[in-house]
Amino acid sequence: MFEKGAASSKEIALVAVLAAAAAVGRLPFAFIPGVQPTTFLVIVSGRALGSRAGFMVGSTAAFVSNIFLGQGPWTLWQMLSWGLAGMSAGMMKRLFPEMGRKSMTAFSFLWGYLFGWIIDLWYWAAFVEPLNLKTLLGVFAASFWFDTAHALGNGIFYYLFGDRVFKMIRRCSRRFSVEILYTLPGKAERTR
Repeated sequence: MFEKGAASSKEIALVAVLAAAAAVGRLPFAFIPGVQPTTFLVIVSGRALGSRAGFMVGSTAAFVSNIFLGQGPWTLWQMLSWGLAGMSAGMMKRLFPEMGRKSMTAFSFLWGYLFGWIIDLWYWAAFVEPLNLKTLLGVFAASFWFDTAHALGNGIFYYLFGDRVFKMIRRCSRRFSVEILYTLPGKAERTR
């Protein structure tokens, strides 16, 4: 989608809708620490649309959802974390196009911890003294259960809904794009 150059207004609209869905997905689950479908939707979006679109969905979802849940210095780190989740999913699709449901479920599970560790690094650098390995490991240990809940939520969401949501996003993406099927000398190009 975005990997080939400038995006059309329809493609941008698809990314905006996915980012809004990911942002709104946080709200009903806000009372369960760490569990929300946001990371799952960002990963599926990145896998379906590519790295650039995945990053845009993730970073936009963080910013928009924090309008309701509270903006702060953590917002930039959430934007980075979710953006990287979407971007890495797009990269995995290019490197390993045949990744199946179990592999993507494991990938989503892993991002529950990676997301937490990126946020923990910000917390550690901003609020903890002294900055050493002992205090860093303490911060990681303090968030372990939240990160585990996030990882389990991601894995469950992907296992149950990942393939269906991926196909739905791909179908919508194909409707918004034009692909040259063939060109004959002296004939007009036939497009789909």
